Amino acid sequence: MRDSLYGDEVIWSGGPKVVSVPGTYKLGAVVAATMSLVALAFAVVIATGLHQGVGQLLMFSAWSAMLALAAWRLPLWFRAQVRYIITTKRVIWQRGRLRRSIEREAISYAIIRWSANGIGDLVLERAVPTGALRRTLSVTLADVEGPDRLWAIVRGLVPNAPLGDGTRPLAQRLDDGERVLWSARPHSSRWTARRSATAFAGFLIALAAAGVALRSAPPVGRVLRAHALPPATAAVLVAGVALVVLLMVAVAVFVGYYAVLRPWRLARVTRYFVTDRRVLIRRGSEELHLDRDRIAYVITTKRSEGSSQRDLWLVLDGPQARAYSPSGAFGGAGADEQKLVPMFSSVDDADTATEVLHVSRISLSGAADGGAAEAA
Repeated sequence: MRDSLYGDEVIWSGGPKVVSVPGTYKLGAVVAATMSLVALAFAVVIATGLHQGVGQLLMFSAWSAMLALAAWRLPLWFRAQVRYIITTKRVIWQRGRLRRSIEREAISYAIIRWSANGIGDLVLERAVPTGALRRTLSVTLADVEGPDRLWAIVRGLVPNAPLGDGTRPLAQRLDDGERVLWSARPHSSRWTARRSATAFAGFLIALAAAGVALRSAPPVGRVLRAHALPPATAAVLVAGVALVVLLMVAVAVFVGYYAVLRPWRLARVTRYFVTDRRVLIRRGSEELHLDRDRIAYVITTKRSEGSSQRDLWLVLDGPQARAYSPSGAFGGAGADEQKLVPMFSSVDDADTATEVLHVSRISLSGAADGGAAEAA
């Protein structure tokens, strides 16, 4: 069988094993539903207690409810019709007339996100030049069965038996004959400018939640003591104010967790591997798979003055692509550490990893100290 558009021979085709809603959409649905309930509660209080028009509040409540419903159900409808096709030259994502494709030879690396029961997402990334053209092209095969088995097919290999089980250690799911040459764990998570700003934003949201609670408590208390509202309406008023405060507290906790605790937890569950064929990174339920022949050279940077720990950035090469240097084009010190990218963070034996990779090394720490970059 051949693909109808490109004419390539089809070697695999399929679709999502199950259809799931992405976490971002779930979060949006919860926030929108909460705002709908808050608007509806205040509309009830104003209509029954003050006898004023509440048309705009009801419209906002209905709009928020529709937004929550769309965020909860539309992804399921959209993903149910998606098909994935692997040809001799391309990987294709298709839904009706919509189509995205990526050339197999141009794929820089793959990210696998496991969900449950051997199902997960396979994200195929192509890094493109640094500078003004900096961007990443990607195709996501969502909710596929055995994403690591599918990645082996994309790489042109016959999947072996251990693949397809995300609960197995990564070192037990290597290619036939593949050996681990080096392994390490990150020693810490770095406080970047973005992380600090996010933590500060969470603190400000927490202060705002406390301010709303303190300012709303006295007037609500006076209304309740004066018995100005029927008991049912008074209960709706209290529930509406409580939902506003709880929503703000939940947002503050989420932002604070994302900035403070999550990077620390990710560092604890991260492991780096260099084999005789690939670079592998396992971080909880996420994995990064990178063929070593995609690596042009590595750049090392010191974590702090006097520290033996270094960050290793793997600069990738491919068709019209060289990417992930810490020069600023791909983030560097300001990068989001919570995004899984081809780098080793806070490792002691960076020199050993470079020697095992058999590629040139540029030390930015050496450049800063000696005035020129060192190539090893």
